[in-house]
Amino acid sequence: MKSINWLTLIVVLSAVFAPLAQAEEAVPRLKVALALGGGGTRGAAHVGVLKVFKEAGIPVDMIAGTSMGTIVGGLYAAGVPLPDIEQKFRDVSLMKSYMTIPIPVRILIAPAFATAHLFGWRPYDGLYFGNKFATYMNKSVPEDKRLVEKLNIPLHAVATNLVDGKPHVLSSGNFGRVMQASSAVPILRRPVEIDGKLFVDGAVGANVPVTQAKAMGADIVIAVNVDERVSILPLKTFRKVGSVSHRVMDLYLSMEDTDQLEAADIVIHPMVDGIGLISTNKKDAIKAMEAGEKAAREALPAILKKLSMTQTASVQ
Repeated sequence: MKSINWLTLIVVLSAVFAPLAQAEEAVPRLKVALALGGGGTRGAAHVGVLKVFKEAGIPVDMIAGTSMGTIVGGLYAAGVPLPDIEQKFRDVSLMKSYMTIPIPVRILIAPAFATAHLFGWRPYDGLYFGNKFATYMNKSVPEDKRLVEKLNIPLHAVATNLVDGKPHVLSSGNFGRVMQASSAVPILRRPVEIDGKLFVDGAVGANVPVTQAKAMGADIVIAVNVDERVSILPLKTFRKVGSVSHRVMDLYLSMEDTDQLEAADIVIHPMVDGIGLISTNKKDAIKAMEAGEKAAREALPAILKKLSMTQTASVQ
């Protein structure tokens, strides 16, 4: 029996399987974008969602974020480990850097700022400047990631330009400053001036930025909506101080987000009802993260199916 010429066999097998391997390589992996919505402390749910995605191997190629969605997405895009981001919510350091002084105290000292106007000082309208928060955010990421265009994952931060009244994408510039602009809640925070534009919270124009995520070139957009659900409430609810404004905000966001959410391929909506936008209670943050994780796990089958179906269609 003649001995096998192994070299010849390898050459033959290579010739047979090489076209198959090349065909497989020719099909590019689908690009997945996350559209992370705004919602203050409720946005801690984004951490839970990202945790599940990482465990399940769901790719995140690009991120569009608004307000807290920008903040969590920005930290993740900068390479900050998820346990470290989670800790910022657990120890409440992130929200305390955002709310440096309790609102009642800030309102009490407001007359002092008003008096300063008599001497020519003309800051933009709002209770807080937000500069300490920008510094906190810059210190939270590596030095070489303190420009948005240098992040590991492309990030489009959405803010609303008061000058023209339209949503605007910030994809470059100082990291902390961009985080400050995207999360500058009107009245609570002063607008942020960048390149002749004046920015407030992106939620005013695009709270769940699906359109902005699609514009980044994504094949699949997964939206994470951290709005409270609009349910029927008893009349007595609105006798509480702040209850009317809270309700109006929920109604506004619900209506505003409808079109954006309809444009998403997958929508994840964690149960974050009852969590205040600016809560500094770590129990609320933990509840939100757990809700995000639960909702993401429930959405996994649909996400995997979508990835599989779309990938198969692209091959055909």
